[in-house]
Amino acid sequence: MFTGIIEEIGVIAGITRGEKSSVLQIKGEKIFGDLRKGDSVAVNGVCLTAAKIQGNTFDADVMCETLNRSSLGSLHTGSRVNLERAMAADGRFGGHIVSGHIDGTGRILEVKREDNAVWYRVEAPERIMKYIVEKGSVAIDGISLTVARAGKQEFSVSVIPHTASHTVLSERFPGSIVNLENDVIGKYVEKLLGTEREKKDTPGVTMELLWKAGY
Repeated sequence: MFTGIIEEIGVIAGITRGEKSSVLQIKGEKIFGDLRKGDSVAVNGVCLTAAKIQGNTFDADVMCETLNRSSLGSLHTGSRVNLERAMAADGRFGGHIVSGHIDGTGRILEVKREDNAVWYRVEAPERIMKYIVEKGSVAIDGISLTVARAGKQEFSVSVIPHTASHTVLSERFPGSIVNLENDVIGKYVEKLLGTEREKKDTPGVTMELLWKAGY
C-alpha cells in the first residue's frame, strides 16, 4: 500500500524490451536507504517489485497487462519518474490509500497557472470518471491529489508549488498521458451495494443497504 506522497524523482537507466513485457532499470537515491529485493515501489503510480538491486538502481519486471493499462510502455532511457516505497507500518498517512494498481490512463487537456498554484485539467474515460467526485481523492502518476472540479468527461486538480517541484507533474503538458488510480473506497462501496441489490432485488441506494454494508 502507498500514500501518494512522492519520495523522489528517479530516472529510467535502461529498458530491456521483450515481445510483450519489459524490464525497467530505475535509478534513484532516497528510496535505497532500506530497499530490499522483493520490496514494492510505485513508479509513476504503478506498483512494481524490485527484482534486482545494484547500488542505486533496481530492476523491475513489467507484465503485458501493466503495459497495456498504464503509460509505462511509453517510457524511454532518461525518462524521469515518480518513486514511492510501500508505506511502513509506523509511517504517517499523508495522502490517501493508493494500491498502485492503475485503473487506466487520462490525457492532460490544459495546464494553467493561477497565482502560486497550477491547475491541471484531465480527460478520462467514463469507467474512471464515475468514481471521481469533487473534493475526493485521485492518484495521478502516483501523486495523491484532491479533485477540485469534476465534470462528465474531465476533472481538474489544483497543485501547490511543492508538489509540482518534487514530482514529474511539472513536466506534463496538454496532450501528456498520465496514469490514474481511483480512490479504492468508492469501488468497494459500489461492489457491496451492488451485491446487496442482487440479493434483495431492490433498486437504488437505501438507508438499509448502507447500514448492512457497514456505512
